[in-house]
Amino acid sequence: MNRHLTRAAAAVAALALAAGGGAVVATSLDDDSPVETETRAVATPSPTPVVQSDPLSVAALYEQASDGVVEITTTSSGGDASPFPGGGRAQRAQGSGFVYDEEGHIVTNDHVVEGAETVSVRFPNGETREATVVGTDASTDLAVLKVEAEGDLLVPLPLADSSAVGVGDPVVAIGSPFGLEGTVTAGIVSALGRQIEALNGFTINDTIQTDAAINHGNSGGPLLDLEGRVVGVNAQIMSDSGGNDGVGFAIPANTVQSIVAQLVEDGTAEHAYLGVGLADVPAAVAEELGLAAGAAITEVRDGSPAAEAGLRPSTGTAAAADGLEYPTGGDVVTALDGEPVASAEDLQRAVGAHRPGDTVTLSVVRDGETRDVEVQLDERPA
Repeated sequence: MNRHLTRAAAAVAALALAAGGGAVVATSLDDDSPVETETRAVATPSPTPVVQSDPLSVAALYEQASDGVVEITTTSSGGDASPFPGGGRAQRAQGSGFVYDEEGHIVTNDHVVEGAETVSVRFPNGETREATVVGTDASTDLAVLKVEAEGDLLVPLPLADSSAVGVGDPVVAIGSPFGLEGTVTAGIVSALGRQIEALNGFTINDTIQTDAAINHGNSGGPLLDLEGRVVGVNAQIMSDSGGNDGVGFAIPANTVQSIVAQLVEDGTAEHAYLGVGLADVPAAVAEELGLAAGAAITEVRDGSPAAEAGLRPSTGTAAAADGLEYPTGGDVVTALDGEPVASAEDLQRAVGAHRPGDTVTLSVVRDGETRDVEVQLDERPA
């Protein structure tokens, strides 16, 4: 059975993910449609300062935070044949989200609202408001909605500093799996620094892995610490069955804060772009193979900043060690602006910390010699 990544939010149909056999799943509300779900990230205006306080019980946390969690329902045109103008009937799907601020901004996953023609938000007291999509960012699977609602409906959830989260920390997820609104599940942070793939093929770095149960419809809902702060937005699960196998992933709160702030202000988010394919050359095998350790460039995309700077992709015969192959004959990046680069992930993270238009200096090893190459980063293509 193939293991696959599944997004836990509200998409109308399962979407195949590239390279991993994964699928996006959303909870469908049509009687004869399969149940599907997606999950995506949520944000709040700024990280809440870390203050030591006694952790809440799960019950107390739910009492405190659940009013800030909402259920999101979307409609889109269906594909069923119809003799009437307009084609098939509308399809409905569900996901989760949380209140970001008192102005009515709601955070959820991009895949929850992708392709939606109408979006509504249901609050825990049963009241529903129509929502507009303020902005979306496919590269981080985040979206911001806006509702017109009186203040007592809007209970913002504070964002944590996700860099302070540790493996083993207890966490709680609240959302609407399979349309069961207000569902709470508990677990721990299983691992940090995971990479997952966004629907546009780019990598989402530093995601939080958890064993708290996440299923279809949890997408876009918050993953909370025991002080009631959002540490991440639930977005994907890894599963052989398509159901919860105890391996879920949440977009970290620090990413949420950065992206959501941009979406609220401008409706779009910017990401720096280098335009290369990469492979790791670990230090453990570099010397044995006569290669430099770092991030080897395997592809330079046409018209990209990397192409304009003259960076070179691998062209030689692959070198093998311990049953693995490593690229040769191209540039290996060993540092960016003087900071060491030991892997492809290091380089992706370093580029991601910049904005389009920034100029960076890459230290690269080419034909055994180290040289510095200046590159002006561009805006990541959609």
